[in-house]
Amino acid sequence: MDAAGSQVADECAQYAGQYQSGFITTQGGNLLCSKIIHLSTSHPVKSQVSKVLHECEQRMYKSVAFPAIGTGLAGLSPAKVADEMLDAIVEFARQKSVQHLQTIKIVIFQTHMLTDFYESMKKREDSDSSTTESWLSMVKSFLWGNKQSSEKKKFMMLEKKVDLVTFQICGESQVKVDATESWIKDLILKEQFENIISDEAIESFDETQISILEDLQRGKQVTIELLNKLSPPQIKISGISRDVCSVSLEVQEMVQQIKSTEEEQSKAEVLYNLVEWRYPGSNDSFVAFDKLTNMQLEHAKMAKKQYLNVKIKKKNYKVDLNTLKATDDQGKTINLQRVPKDEGK
Repeated sequence: MDAAGSQVADECAQYAGQYQSGFITTQGGNLLCSKIIHLSTSHPVKSQVSKVLHECEQRMYKSVAFPAIGTGLAGLSPAKVADEMLDAIVEFARQKSVQHLQTIKIVIFQTHMLTDFYESMKKREDSDSSTTESWLSMVKSFLWGNKQSSEKKKFMMLEKKVDLVTFQICGESQVKVDATESWIKDLILKEQFENIISDEAIESFDETQISILEDLQRGKQVTIELLNKLSPPQIKISGISRDVCSVSLEVQEMVQQIKSTEEEQSKAEVLYNLVEWRYPGSNDSFVAFDKLTNMQLEHAKMAKKQYLNVKIKKKNYKVDLNTLKATDDQGKTINLQRVPKDEGK
């Protein structure tokens, strides 16, 4: 409420007695949105989300962003909140009468809650995997937009590693040969280990990650299988115990790096829909920064930092976040623009 400003606080006081429907609507105030829908804490989360979605559709809003309702002062379980919010979104998305609301966003700033929402979505997808179009793909079209790739998904294949060793056993009798064969097998098995890493992020592995896996496979006593047709995709690492453990750690670091990158890109995408930073282009026009730089600039300004170093056309610039002027290493100064976007229209 502090960020929204006194105008919104005054509107809330004016409409305080009109919570019969479970919410009141005010102007956006100082926030980067057209309207703010204020919810009553006395109603269940699923009911609140459902009412807001139908209100947005009725008022022909194109987008709406929710926080993780009730996980703050109300102290509700993030897992329970995730289930109720997604239940409401699924029911709304399945209605054929929806025409106006195109984007539904759940903004989660507490990183640990991402797991609860992911597990809630995954649980529903697993239970509905027999349908032609799972509920998850339908909800994704609301949460992240209906993006259709012009290219088919590329499946990466690891080069097969085959190192054969042949034992020829000679003995005085078949019994002794069999005993020796058994001893060799037991010895091999004692040194063998297998580990399977399952994660949705494996689906995002590209040529860079595949090349790293191939280098690991060549340099260590392991065989790596990329099972990217499973859900979730898996990487199976087999070989000598000590090498399997070290390679598994490296693979897990790769997975975590991809997840962190995707999380940053998702946050940058959300922020880009709210505000856009621009630098001068040609013919008195302005060009938008890439989304990650856009997020860095906005976060720095919100944190009331005075300066931030960025790259513009491969040159280093020092941005004064108060005057919105950027100065390069030679002292040349250019003007930047910070343009808020109105998502409600």
